[in-house]
Amino acid sequence: MSGVTLDKVIKRYGDVQVIHGIDLEIADGEFCVFVGPSGCGKSTLLRMVAGLEETTEGMMHIGDRDVTRMDPSERGVAMVFQTYALYPHMTVRDNMGFGLKMNGYPKAEIVEKVAEATRILKLEDYLDRKPSALSGGQRQRVSIGRAIVRGPEVFLFDEPLSNLDAELRVEMRVEIARLHKEIGATMIYVTHDQVEAMTLADKIVVLRAGVIEQVGAPMDLYRDPDNKFVAGFIGSPAMNFMAGVAGDGCVAVPNLDTEIMLPIALAYKGKSVSVGIRPEHLSIDRSGDALHVELVESLGGVAYAYLSGPAGERLIVEERGEERVSEGDRVGVSFDPARVYIFDVETEQRIRT
Repeated sequence: MSGVTLDKVIKRYGDVQVIHGIDLEIADGEFCVFVGPSGCGKSTLLRMVAGLEETTEGMMHIGDRDVTRMDPSERGVAMVFQTYALYPHMTVRDNMGFGLKMNGYPKAEIVEKVAEATRILKLEDYLDRKPSALSGGQRQRVSIGRAIVRGPEVFLFDEPLSNLDAELRVEMRVEIARLHKEIGATMIYVTHDQVEAMTLADKIVVLRAGVIEQVGAPMDLYRDPDNKFVAGFIGSPAMNFMAGVAGDGCVAVPNLDTEIMLPIALAYKGKSVSVGIRPEHLSIDRSGDALHVELVESLGGVAYAYLSGPAGERLIVEERGEERVSEGDRVGVSFDPARVYIFDVETEQRIRT
């Protein structure tokens, strides 16, 4: 078994605490993604699993082993970094087998392990090339291959696609997803890109300021966020938020000049709330004129209309189909009340109706 368990894990740098008592279970063979804004602690937490950062307090297990104080080489993990860190004077074959060679593996075993990694990553045609003769995506595959040959219990990825262009990022996402299906190993992946998180993960861990905000399957976080931060972070474009006032069985949204009929708790009656609606759950109402179309981003099969209201409030609406709004139009919006999310203004926690 090669699951990973974090038990009240804390990291401090002197008097500054950056990881705050993390409890987390990652099952054997699971693809878990740490996601969050820059500075949220996701890379630090990954490096703690790798043993590259010391755990100040708490315990960490990989499988049945307590690895909290183990050296990185003893943990059974392999890490793929944002930078490829390949030896420029070595061929692909030598780069992939170098770690095994340094650890005294027999030559025949090195050849076998490199051949298997080469097959998995489809690198057969590049074994005799040096890194300078490879594309960015090919270099990253070699970096992943170097991790595969070690046969680790856990693979750790620290933003491995951030140096690639958009097309290669998509290609490598597919490669990594295929790799996980073929190998079936436990993988922990760090990214600030929620699209990567949504497309790759079995489980997403949303972090903010060293604290876990929510853990769950990608679509569970999308459909059922616990708080405003998770609701705004998961989904692209981000969820729209508007000021509202809770009434008796309804929420008034002054900026849209509408009331949403929702069975909200009486304790909130008369209180300010935050109303969230995703761009894909809004529709343009051409009979309205309360909102001004400032910008339209057309992406082919889908377009995003950026609307502004009289008080400066802004909304993004997703449009599909042939008929779309144009910049300068005056429109309204409509939506299904069942698609609306309500949040407490002070705590930012979801008010479940």
